[in-house]
Order: sequence, then C-alpha cells, then structure tokens
Amino acid sequence: MKHNIIKMLTALIAFTLPLSLTSCLSEHPKDQIYEEDAFDSANSLYANAVASLYNYIGSNQEGEGLQGTCRGVYDYNTLTTDEAIVPIRGGNWYDGGLWQNMYNHAWTSSDTDLYNVWKYLYKVIVLSTGSLETLDKYSALLTPDQRQAYAAEVRAIRAMFYFYAMDMFGRIPIVESTSQTTASLKQSERADVFSYVVKELQDVAPLLPTGYSNRQGTCYGRMTQAVAWFLLAKLALNAEVYTDNDWTDSSRRSGSTIMFDVDGRQLNAWETCVAYCDKIKSAGYELSSDYTSNFSVHNETSVENIFTIPMDKTLYSNEFHYLFRSRHYAHGGAYGGASENGPCATIYAVNAYGYGTAGEDTRFAANYYAGKVEVDGKPVLLDNGEQLEYMPLAVEKNLTASKYIQTAGARMKKYEVDRTAYADGRMPDNDIVLFRYADVLLMRAEATIRNGGDGTADMNAVRSRAGMPPRPATLDNILTERLLELAWEGWRRQDLVRFSRYCCAYDLRTPVEKEETGFTTVFPIPEKCIELNGNLKQNPGY
Repeated sequence: MKHNIIKMLTALIAFTLPLSLTSCLSEHPKDQIYEEDAFDSANSLYANAVASLYNYIGSNQEGEGLQGTCRGVYDYNTLTTDEAIVPIRGGNWYDGGLWQNMYNHAWTSSDTDLYNVWKYLYKVIVLSTGSLETLDKYSALLTPDQRQAYAAEVRAIRAMFYFYAMDMFGRIPIVESTSQTTASLKQSERADVFSYVVKELQDVAPLLPTGYSNRQGTCYGRMTQAVAWFLLAKLALNAEVYTDNDWTDSSRRSGSTIMFDVDGRQLNAWETCVAYCDKIKSAGYELSSDYTSNFSVHNETSVENIFTIPMDKTLYSNEFHYLFRSRHYAHGGAYGGASENGPCATIYAVNAYGYGTAGEDTRFAANYYAGKVEVDGKPVLLDNGEQLEYMPLAVEKNLTASKYIQTAGARMKKYEVDRTAYADGRMPDNDIVLFRYADVLLMRAEATIRNGGDGTADMNAVRSRAGMPPRPATLDNILTERLLELAWEGWRRQDLVRFSRYCCAYDLRTPVEKEETGFTTVFPIPEKCIELNGNLKQNPGY
C-alpha cells in the first residue's frame, strides 16, 4: 500500500495532525480556514507558508526550540560536556537518570527525549518542504522575484534544521517532497547531507535579505545573508567531522583537502571558513564594547548579535528557562518569582576562568552567580536565616550526601534579569542569542591556525573586549577561549567533537565502555524511528 511522506511522518515523527478525529467531524471545522483563504495573496502566502516557520525556532514546549526550553537540542549540546552539569540534589534532578546519562554519555536509542528532539527537527523540515510545495502551487500570486525570495527563505530555514539534525544524528534522511513514498525515504550518509546543506545555503544566500536579523524591523528574526554565512562558516570549520561517514575508525580527512566552491574560487575548508567570516565582517558586524549588553533585556540594538530568537512576553509564546532552571529557589524568590535549583557549571569550567585567583577572567562574573548572593543590595536568605552562597568547587555528580546539596555549583547568570518577565521569569524580553560575532572571530582564528596561519589578532580581540591580557593563539587556547566566551550558548559539544575531546575523561566524567571509538560523538537514531521505517539503520556503537 502506498503512503505519502506526510502520512508516514505522522507516525515516524509524530507530526501531530488530528487525523484520527476528523471522520466524526465536519469536513471543514469552524475553527479552521479554507486553504484558498490562507493563500489568497502574496502577503498571506508569505505569512502562512514562510513566516509561520519561524514560530518553531523558539518554543515553550520541552524538547522543542533550538534554545530556550529543556530536554532538547540545547541540553544535548551543553549538559553532555565539560561546561555544565545537572547534579542529583537529593530527591531532585534524578528524573529517571536523564541528566546523569547526559553527562556520562550513557544515553540509549530508546530514550524518549532524544526521540522528541528528532521529531522536532523533522517536523520543521517537513513543514518547510510543504511550504515550498505551497509556494509552487500558488506561484501565480507571486512575481518571479517574490517566488525566488520566499523560496530562498524557506530553504535556508530547512537547511539550518538539517544542519542541527546532521550534527546530532549523523546519517539522516533528506526529505524534499511530501509525495515521497515510505520506501523511497532513504537514509543518507553524513557526508552527503553535509554537501546538500552546503549547496542549499550557498544557492540561497545571495537571495536572502541583507538586513540585520537581530534588530527590529523588516528582517527581525528572519534568515538573512549573514545568518546563512554564519552557518556556512560553521559547516566549513567542522568539515572534517561532517565528511566522515565512519566516525568510529579514528580517521578523518584533513580540512586542507576538503574543497569548496566559494564565489568561483576553490578553497579548502579552513579558507572557506575564513571567507564566510570575512563576509560577515564586511556586512558591518562588530564586537559590542560591553560583553553583557548582548544579553540585556533589550538587546535588539546589539552590533554583535547575528541571529536571535525574538522574545516579547506580550507578543510571542517563546520561553527562556535557563535562568529559572539554574538559580536556587530563594534566589528566584528574591526576584519575585521562582526557580528550580538545578544546572550549574562544572568544576572544570570554573577553574578554566581562574575562579578565586588574581587572574580570574572577567567573564566569570558576567556568566555565573558564585559566592554570596544579593538582590537589590540585600542578602538573599535561606530558610535557616543564613545568606545564600553558591559553592562553585563543591560540585559532585550526586550531591545527596553533601552539605552543599542545595548550594553547590556556579549558576547561570549570562542574561540580564527582566524584572517584568512573566511565568516566574521564563518569559522575559531578552532575545535569545543563537549566533554572534565573537564566535565569528574565534572561528576565523581557529581556521587560520589550522591552515598554518596566525589567528592571534582575532582571538585577542575577543579577549581584549573582556579586559583580559593577550594569549598565544594555539588550538588549545582557542578551545579554552570558546568555553570562556561562549558559556551557556550551546556550542560546547560541537567544539569538543571537532577537537577530539568529547569522548575523553574530563571533570567528573569517565568514558563509557568502548567510547574510545568515538561512537558517542553522534547520538543514536531513535529506535521508534527504526521500527517505523526499515530503511533507517542504527549508528555504530548503539
């Protein structure tokens, strides 16, 4: 029996349409509009087939959103690394072993949360593919320029979601038509997905808007040329990883031999990364004079942020859970809300900042709450009357027997507290920062070094902005600098994989069995997906 791709993915990725209920309802429920009414003009076509896709970049649902919520893309790229941990705090934060398994790399193909991440990523991929088909179906409503521009935006969104899916799951299906049969949905090798994403972004980048996506206006929150260039720089920087179809054989191609066509020039991976970083610089992005301003309540004026998730508690339903999730209960209460007293920095991360030493990095105080806590100049008090004091070096994987069970760990501070936020602080007005220019400089520095050049100027520009002295731009120093500068921004797993450090022992973590093969650098294909589609094969090691 022939099934189209939408029906198949309804089961495969839980693409939640109430198909099972429609037989006992009228053919056209009154709370829905007819398709021809949704697509009756160029404006409505853009709103319903293009702009609607941006609703899925952020979220208020667990497992969804590129950042902001929990148990999703962000957590699997942050809480599985040497940057952050969710310790067990007595009866809190066990959750069936979820957070311990993340930190220990002990996840399995049956994990519901990984399955939800897969569903989320493919939901947006399928919706984007459907939007392209809708643009074709109603192309008579559009001028040729509109048709080209609208499609470019949708393709860019879809390519970004393929980027995250490929990065996390390695070998994945490429869905380009909602009329594909189940049998035709094949699993592509990682290198093939990589090539596909690069080509998509290169093809559409010149057709995207040239404005600033992070600033309020016609381009606010949208895919722009700079957003596409940032993704292309990331793809090139990680090309050795993404072109490796067997990540368990301890062998990768050298980036110096992986070639790209960039504006008619043949460049290797490192040169390609630099070229796209240069394009971003030429577009007018620069470092903000104040590091913390990029994460302020009203950060839409940042000259550094490139791509953000727009946040406005009165306009959007997106949520930002990380401050709420990390701070102690009394700390959240001092702001008039609540908190969950969970995630904190690892001891490794705290020591990387030189915490407690004369040379402590200034960004530690910008990124973390540590020591005694005050709000509005008043001490935050615990139930016993003592002042709340976070203990950054008292972290253990299981704090149940520790006297610091509630206070161990430096907590997330990076975003300015919005005192007018809704939902206990989970709905602030700070836009969530996804891509920013400091990362561009660090990417360019690393790519330059890997290509035999000197990345000192770029790395130390980032350090200088923070008021820190220069350092030699070695690869080890670059990796450390990325931890210091980009804490809580969701890049650490990708960085450790690229530097071949992800499977090593670090901080409180020891490798799982056979992790020396590198199999945990890619997550398992969820077993529910394999059960529903026999074309999907499990990643090695699982």
